[in-house]
Amino acid sequence: MDGHRWADGLSDVSIAGDPLAFPHLARTDLPGHPTTVAGYARLVREIAADRARWEPLVRYDALTRWYARLETGPGYEVWLLSWLPGQSSGFHDHGESSGVMTVVRGELIERSLTLPQPSAGGTPSGSRARTLRPGGQRVFSSGYLHEVVNGALEPAVSIHLYTPGLTAMNQYGAAAAVPEQHPEPLPREQAERH
Repeated sequence: MDGHRWADGLSDVSIAGDPLAFPHLARTDLPGHPTTVAGYARLVREIAADRARWEPLVRYDALTRWYARLETGPGYEVWLLSWLPGQSSGFHDHGESSGVMTVVRGELIERSLTLPQPSAGGTPSGSRARTLRPGGQRVFSSGYLHEVVNGALEPAVSIHLYTPGLTAMNQYGAAAAVPEQHPEPLPREQAERH
């Protein structure tokens, strides 16, 4: 092909046609991605209400909670989890991720712990349990420590959004609420004495 042939003023529009002439190529009805806590909560409510979207994906596993990713977007991801009676997440946090969760079938119990301040001697300063039922939402920030368990006799299903997408889930012992992994290093002066 002669390189001068394209120098005649041809553009993408003249070659391929005007994309605005094809509505499916110039859609303006696509939803915007959420960027606020309210936007994330709204997205979780919308997904929960769209049973045809998530219900065919529900599976149950007798050995562990079952999960499937429903959606990803810039800075977030949405997961579907199913819980048989007695299944638990164990006490954990979500690393740097914040999130929103809702139950869409059955009920779950959430036990949350307030982590101690370093000067408080390492003992949790409080704990709280609440029953999560369809329609309710829980919003949590990074570092929030909790356990979710299906304490009922029926299976349960929940939807969870994490922002940023979940990259860490630190497990904690229930009794002490101290990390089972990733112990804090000793300050340099103490490490040199040991």
